[in-house]
Amino acid sequence: MLSGIITLFLLLLFIAIAIWAWLPRNKKSFDATARLAVEDEQDARDKNAGNGNGNGPDAGRGTKKGTQA
Repeated sequence: MLSGIITLFLLLLFIAIAIWAWLPRNKKSFDATARLAVEDEQDARDKNAGNGNGNGPDAGRGTKKGTQA
């Protein structure tokens, strides 16, 4: 009997979370969260591009790992 109650509770909890996730009012915040990783990578690339410090995306190409250029 107790396992049936726990199963029903967990099923209702799952349905409630699914409904909450699909509410239109949450779309803007979920979209912003989804773009965070991409925006961070673009910001890092923009900061390192063209500054001549050797930390750009092409830095270290052509050398084997563990060797000095």
